[in-house]
Amino acid sequence: MEKETDVVIVGTGAAGLFGALQLPESMKITVITKDAAENSDSFLAQGGICMLRSEDDYDSYYEDTMKAGHYRNSPDSVRVMIQSSRQIIDLLIGYGVEFERQNGELAFTREGGHSHPRILFHEDITGREITGKLLSQVRKRSNITIHEHVEMIDILCKENICCGVVVADSDGNVSALRAKNTVFACGGIGGLYRHSTNFSHLTGDGIAIALRHNIALRDVNFVQIHPTTLYSKKPGRSFLISESVRGEGAVLYNAKMERFVDELLPRDVVTNAIEKQMEKDGKPYVWLSMEHIAKEDILGHFPNIYRRCLEEGYDVTKECIPVVPGQHYFMGGIRIDLEGRTSMERLYAVGETSCNGVHGANRLASNSLLESLVFARRAALDIAAGTQGEIRDAVFEPEKYTDRKKMQQENRKLVLQEIERMKKAYEQQHNNDIKCG
Repeated sequence: MEKETDVVIVGTGAAGLFGALQLPESMKITVITKDAAENSDSFLAQGGICMLRSEDDYDSYYEDTMKAGHYRNSPDSVRVMIQSSRQIIDLLIGYGVEFERQNGELAFTREGGHSHPRILFHEDITGREITGKLLSQVRKRSNITIHEHVEMIDILCKENICCGVVVADSDGNVSALRAKNTVFACGGIGGLYRHSTNFSHLTGDGIAIALRHNIALRDVNFVQIHPTTLYSKKPGRSFLISESVRGEGAVLYNAKMERFVDELLPRDVVTNAIEKQMEKDGKPYVWLSMEHIAKEDILGHFPNIYRRCLEEGYDVTKECIPVVPGQHYFMGGIRIDLEGRTSMERLYAVGETSCNGVHGANRLASNSLLESLVFARRAALDIAAGTQGEIRDAVFEPEKYTDRKKMQQENRKLVLQEIERMKKAYEQQHNNDIKCG
């Protein structure tokens, strides 16, 4: 593995790959991932990616995003995301991404929290379609090298300037990778939870490193629970039943087969309703029915969900399936500005590991892929426009990393403690605001 590079990107999800493609081909780019390149949460995204269809929909899209986020969103970040959406979609199509079309025109669907259909999709594997095509494009670039099964365990820094990363390979060998610019695109925190739709190796590594180096964080208490994951007694990652299933007409029933909630309300509202209903019913799940969706639409729009449910013993064209809320998305993260810059110089963060306030307290469905790509591109353009300079000399002390297992345990504890600390601080501030109001 090389010892120096112009840009090191940590992560092979949509944000990391898209960012790499936006950088000039004259730059030497090194991408690392702690698992196989395909094993990112971006590959798992089922629902779709939002796009502003026309200026007439701007106000509605903006309000839907703010409302879902309980108005804790950053207005500037939301504005930039929405206004950049068409350009991002055009770039994706240029990379070979195929979206559903009707009569040659892009087809749009609607999901919970959206007042209008504005979501592009590819069957029920939109994330795989987008991220797979991006990975294919990255592998064609001679200036980009991907190293799989290489874990970032720390950063190199000097005087609040990031100088690269400390990595460990699959054999446990620790080395330094020095870089002019570093980009964290290392995903979410699902591996910290017992029930999650995320890959288990996504354990908030970037967040832990930020805490160790006093890099500013934002809103890490905002952890999204997805209302509908397939209930199963089998161990492992929970299978997500996409928001778009309810957007197309699926309904939720309690133990008495009675509908108990408006399925198109924002995710946190639906999640709370399901949790209350499970407690009332004394059951570890509620029922989701696709009876109002035509069989041909289920097979055409949701083939992956149909097949997976069959594997679990359920035919969604004929019967209800049991669903339960599960940890799904991390709205908080390393604080960034509109160009993806963190509080440490030459360190950028994009995707789920970052937070620019787009999502607020609760992400609007299908905004995650769009947000990741918009701000990954902006970070890449900022890096390309900057003065690269020389790779700075920072001390590398390999003896600090002899007990990696202990460090991993400490990192998990650090992240979870910070989530709880910020959660309590937020609740206290919220209660104070109520008293003052």
